[in-house]
Amino acid sequence: MNDNPISNLVTLATTFGLMSLFAIGGALSAIPEMHRIAVDVNHWMSDRQFADMVAIAQLSPGPNVLVVTLIGFHVAGVLGGLVATVAMCGPTAVVAYLVSTTMERSREAQWPSLLQAALVPISIGLMAASAMILGLSAGQSWIAAVLALASAIVTLTTRLNPLLMLLIGGILGFAGVL
Repeated sequence: MNDNPISNLVTLATTFGLMSLFAIGGALSAIPEMHRIAVDVNHWMSDRQFADMVAIAQLSPGPNVLVVTLIGFHVAGVLGGLVATVAMCGPTAVVAYLVSTTMERSREAQWPSLLQAALVPISIGLMAASAMILGLSAGQSWIAAVLALASAIVTLTTRLNPLLMLLIGGILGFAGVL
């Protein structure tokens, strides 16, 4: 981590501002790039700390973008959390507004539905990459791998509330099983 607080804030603002423009499908689709920037490039945190921040953000009520706030807070305190959050949400909000007004005016055109159909597989691919990064960051024990596989199977084959699986995972983690 850089000792210059201004430099850290500038890095947070530019990194998350640019990243927000490519987060198709939401902040979670940018997890691989967040991990690369926070862990590999800037060494702001370890793999485990990154995975813990994502887990805390997912368990907290509110938008998925909370992970950005936690990363910013970890790097530069309260101001870092604020800068990272505004940088991640600001450009995307402007683009979303412009796209929605353009699509509103183009209701009869075919291009909006084609664009949406093209972005779905990209979003799914980014989310799959996010899952892989988090799986590798959180630890590589056989128990964790079995739990992840079981959770995926239960999610795909039942209508069980995912919060129950989160609760079970949290209890196992708190008990030291994982």
